[in-house]
Amino acid sequence: MIALLQRVSHASVAVDGAVVGAIDTGLMVLVCAERDDSAKESDALLTKLLSYRVFADDAGKMNRSVTDIAGGLLLVPQFTLAADTRSGTRPSFTPAAAPDVARTLFDHFAAQARSRHTQVATGLFGADMKVSLTNDGPVTFWLQIKPAQADRA
Repeated sequence: MIALLQRVSHASVAVDGAVVGAIDTGLMVLVCAERDDSAKESDALLTKLLSYRVFADDAGKMNRSVTDIAGGLLLVPQFTLAADTRSGTRPSFTPAAAPDVARTLFDHFAAQARSRHTQVATGLFGADMKVSLTNDGPVTFWLQIKPAQADRA
């Protein structure tokens, strides 16, 4: 599974002009399930995400996690992160999980996040979403958990 996280001072996602999720200080996270991913990869990715240190401590070093600062999480499903762009001028999405599997894994990821973190908002799977954010820094990181890594997590 893949998570592209951005440290934000504000982020929101709208569907058909209506805001369906919003946070202030925290992480806006694009989440993608790849073929062969399971709940094991989802859980390992969430564990890493919740403890990933991207917020400044008192000395100004990135030494605090979203959990440490009790920040918000805005989770947005984003299958295009799995794109294979190695050849040609049109991406291939064969590395992405099938839509029904991806939806199940995103829902699992969001449910587990809600059970482990106090402030979680989400986008809407399969919808045409408009995402707005103010990237703080800018700070952006790519996290990826492959099936073999989840076994070691």
